[in-house]
Amino acid sequence: MTTDTAQRRQIPTRGILFMVATSVVIFPALNSSVKYLAEDYSLVQIIWVRSIVHFLWMVVLFMPAMGWKLFATKRLGLQLTRSLLQLFALIAFVIGLMFIPITTVTAIYFTGPLIVVALAVPLLGERVGMRRWLAVLAGFIGALVIIRPGFEGTHWAALSIIASALFYAIFQILTRRVADHDDYRVTSVYTIVIALVLSSVAVPFFWETPIGWTDWLIFVGLGILGGLGHLFIVKAYTHARASVVGPFDYGQLIGVTIVGYLVFSEFPDLWTWIGAGIVISSGIYVAHRERRASTLAVKEI
Repeated sequence: MTTDTAQRRQIPTRGILFMVATSVVIFPALNSSVKYLAEDYSLVQIIWVRSIVHFLWMVVLFMPAMGWKLFATKRLGLQLTRSLLQLFALIAFVIGLMFIPITTVTAIYFTGPLIVVALAVPLLGERVGMRRWLAVLAGFIGALVIIRPGFEGTHWAALSIIASALFYAIFQILTRRVADHDDYRVTSVYTIVIALVLSSVAVPFFWETPIGWTDWLIFVGLGILGGLGHLFIVKAYTHARASVVGPFDYGQLIGVTIVGYLVFSEFPDLWTWIGAGIVISSGIYVAHRERRASTLAVKEI
């Protein structure tokens, strides 16, 4: 085995590790913090605090080495579009968190990685075989089991989570595209630009001083966790294709189930578990097929 071949095989593994760290640990902690704060503070204030801390953290972390090149992008339009999609996804997601248990929100949100696999074909030119398309279809059926449209107890906010998943899937696709042109540190800064600018204009009209050190710490944690999570996502898509790392976002169910039970006394019902099981099984199969295809491609080189 040559050094080049070994390196090619290691890159997808690194991408998967970055995605797993984000999905299992960082995002569950981030989402539970947002749900907690949304009970007492406005959506605008939550977005602003998360954005400003994220931005400042990225500047402090990367500017000493890069200087003003940290803001030099070769694809400004692509970066701003990606940043706008991230804002849309965040708004829709928080709205869902206000009305639906965090575990159910996350289970519905699992449609996002499946959308990534589907969109990787027209937007990235990646090849997805018939078996993987069937797995994606099965995953969406699983999502319908979770939502159970038309049944008693179905909440309209589920549509907000689906919209968030769609926005975030396109955001992930654009993350992969921009990785071919800009340094991941530049992309990490631009991720939050739109949210920072718009929320900075609006926050004076919605600001409420946090009550106690606990709320202050949670607010600051939003920016730190958000910045770290998106940095890891950029790294994940730098090291591997979208159809490889996308399905590993399902690991969020582990973290949010624990947090939902301990913090919010929430636990998924039977149908949520069944639907999530279908979605996760679909994602695992897609990941398996993609890894197999990648291995065969490496052997042919």
